[in-house]
Amino acid sequence: MTSRFPFFLCLVVLHALPGSALADDHAGTRVPLLTIYKQECGSCHTPFPPGMLPATSWQRVMNNLGQHYGTDASLDEVTAKQIGTWLAANAGTYKRVREAPPQDRITKSAWFVRKHDEVPPRAWTSATVKTPANCGACHPKAAEGAFNEHDVRIPR
Repeated sequence: MTSRFPFFLCLVVLHALPGSALADDHAGTRVPLLTIYKQECGSCHTPFPPGMLPATSWQRVMNNLGQHYGTDASLDEVTAKQIGTWLAANAGTYKRVREAPPQDRITKSAWFVRKHDEVPPRAWTSATVKTPANCGACHPKAAEGAFNEHDVRIPR
């Protein structure tokens, strides 16, 4: 009988590597954020990890920056192409994000709603949180793309 230990050890190591296919497929948040993406998109809101939306959603978001959820977030052509290419290459492909959410909003996706069903309604309207898109209000490492539920601190 052959030992299966080396096979399982390889799976554990592959899953733990940042940026690996297995890690991204399950977490959707382990791709290091592109610097220009953090600068441009993170200047107005949390720079959401690309794995939180499917490629079709990111494409629509990038094609509509002039009317980005009520704001003109237009970028020069070179920057838009660089960010759009990176988002498409790192978009979510795992089961939870294959389907585009309503209005391509992460906060309206089924997985987001399910993960946040324990958040008290008062938290969403608190002066600190204001909106479900303000990830950093509860997730202290959101700007780095880390959303571990053990780090969550819901403001009172």
